[in-house]
Amino acid sequence: MLHIEILPALADNYIYLLREPKSGETAAVDPADAQVVLDALRQRGWKLTYVLNTHHHADHVDGNRRLKAETGCRIVGAQSDAARIPGLDLGVAEGEILMLGNAEARILDLSGHTRGHIGFWFPEEEAVFCGDTLFSLGCGRLFEGSADEMWRSLGKLAGLPPATRIYCAHEYTEANGRFALTLEPDNPALQQRLSEVRALRARHLPTLPVTVAQELAANPFLRPHSVAIRRTLGMEGEPEVAVFAAIRRRKDQFRG
Repeated sequence: MLHIEILPALADNYIYLLREPKSGETAAVDPADAQVVLDALRQRGWKLTYVLNTHHHADHVDGNRRLKAETGCRIVGAQSDAARIPGLDLGVAEGEILMLGNAEARILDLSGHTRGHIGFWFPEEEAVFCGDTLFSLGCGRLFEGSADEMWRSLGKLAGLPPATRIYCAHEYTEANGRFALTLEPDNPALQQRLSEVRALRARHLPTLPVTVAQELAANPFLRPHSVAIRRTLGMEGEPEVAVFAAIRRRKDQFRG
């Protein structure tokens, strides 16, 4: 079983440190700050094997080169975006498998937030690392992709086994929940999730991981089929991707 640690970084980033206990192989997912990772490794006596990058944004790759220089780790990222992943050693694509010791990670193409955005799904561990594609109660902005692309990517995550734990890269849950309530205020799953989130944040604790099942019940970006959301938007009878796109546009303008 993978040992997974959450390392807060910058203002609201999460770096994930993964260790496969039998082999001792260790990976850092989206190292925004190399020092945070190096400190954690020293404290635990671990050696870094891989950096796993979901996409090219600076707050996900800034630690790459220093970690590679100081630990000898290999940098893994999307082959399709190789030019923008600093220090890339191993380019991967959807359908390929990466082994972290005995733990198998399947690569998912999750383009939409950026071109070449990928995720790392560990089916036996019931865990997925999805960067900025899906957030708890939210999703990433469409900086480089279309609504169609993002909707396909979200569909891949929504289709994972319900118990799969989602590890996304930012602590945005409470703000996302405030927006979600404007669309579906009477959703009991959303109300319960937001209550839990507020309690966690009051104690300065992460709101992650969260399961696929929880997100399907409460995250409006996975719920364009919802009668209540469609009624709020005045989009009864519209295709799901059109409703999703409208939700994303509304969130882009939300100040709350």
